[in-house]
Amino acid sequence: MSTQDDKIDEVIKKVDEYDSKFMRFQFVDIHGTPKSLTVSLNKPDDLESIIENGLLFDGSSVAGFVGINDSDLELKPDLSTFSTLPWRPDDKKTCRFICDVYHTDGTPFEGDPRGVLKKSLKIAEDRGYQFNMGPEPEFFLIDKDENGNYVPADTAEYFDVEPLDQGIDIKKEIILGLEELNFNIEVSHHEVAPGQQEIDFRFDDALKTADAVITFKQTIKALVDNLGYKVTFMPKPFYGINGSGMHCNQSLFKDGKNIFYDPDTETQLSQEAMYFIGGLLKHSKALSAILSPTINSYKRLVPGYEAPCYIAYGFRNRSTLLRIPASRGLGTRIECRSADPSCNPYLAFAVLLEAGLDGMDNKIEPGEPTEFNAFALTPDEIAAKGIDTLPTSLWEAYHSLEKDEVVKNALGDYVYNQFYNIKRAEWDEYRTQVFDYELDKYLNI
Repeated sequence: MSTQDDKIDEVIKKVDEYDSKFMRFQFVDIHGTPKSLTVSLNKPDDLESIIENGLLFDGSSVAGFVGINDSDLELKPDLSTFSTLPWRPDDKKTCRFICDVYHTDGTPFEGDPRGVLKKSLKIAEDRGYQFNMGPEPEFFLIDKDENGNYVPADTAEYFDVEPLDQGIDIKKEIILGLEELNFNIEVSHHEVAPGQQEIDFRFDDALKTADAVITFKQTIKALVDNLGYKVTFMPKPFYGINGSGMHCNQSLFKDGKNIFYDPDTETQLSQEAMYFIGGLLKHSKALSAILSPTINSYKRLVPGYEAPCYIAYGFRNRSTLLRIPASRGLGTRIECRSADPSCNPYLAFAVLLEAGLDGMDNKIEPGEPTEFNAFALTPDEIAAKGIDTLPTSLWEAYHSLEKDEVVKNALGDYVYNQFYNIKRAEWDEYRTQVFDYELDKYLNI
């Protein structure tokens, strides 16, 4: 096993090999927005000192972190996350570490989203589990019309190709850039809405995957900007067409085996998988606050646009909150369809894991699967079948979170309180606005 000194030497060799001039030390705020400090690499000793001693920064300037009266925090790089940044100029090559956040006394900062996920993963690890995640983030390529309004960059639909899909060459550049960062890209395609794209990468350990989601979004935004377009991960940027989701495919492995798979049951799902589904369903309303964390998220989660509204699970059924894809064996997984790409992946993966583990701990049965098209039924018909609905607004979601001790404990008191207060203020700001829609509809009353 490599020692810390060996790892440091290996990184410094790579920095010399790439002739790197700058090093970014990256972390995220409570929203999952990447932040970084850039250090000029004048001599190798500078980098070695930061790796060993950390890099001090002002935590009071970061959303969800600390107050101005106790603002000093420290970044400590995770050496396994070292990479180049393919969108930066080669002649001034910039490299990057993803960092964990600490107090200056050396203790982990309880408000660090990455630390929240590491804490949850430790719970699973202590039981012998590895929690894997395979996300499917969708996004829009957008342009401006002659009036300066943002519009989808094409008129293509599901699986269309050029010339309808204007993003073919852009996706190619994105994928080449992602592969430079060691992404294992599985598939890319045009999504159902005009301008909407999807690029999927292979599942991995949830911490690596959360790091990858942040890098994925950052890379796409930078590369597309370089190509003269704009990209958005906003859940519902345009009225009347589908919004963007980030379906989360979850599995638990133990000793190299997928414990969600059982070849001897009718569905080939294990009892552990069924309990995990039960936990996700039980906590789904509180989970919504983290998986769909913006006001705009709930304009996606409405009937008619292939986004889940109903708290149910099914096999192959894309009209339910949870879906069990057909793949079995190592590929057995539970897909949560309500998450969207505005979420903080560290927090999202942590709460999904702990909700599922609660289901396993308390043997929560999920009930019978829903195999009919829930989108085709009226709200009254859905209610008659005993199926509940997800929150329809951020207000409902954060109040559901307020009542759910399992999801709150997964976040930890510090992050929960910060998140709750931020979202409450966000809702209050929104509900007091007056929009053009209201003026158009009510001004002549």
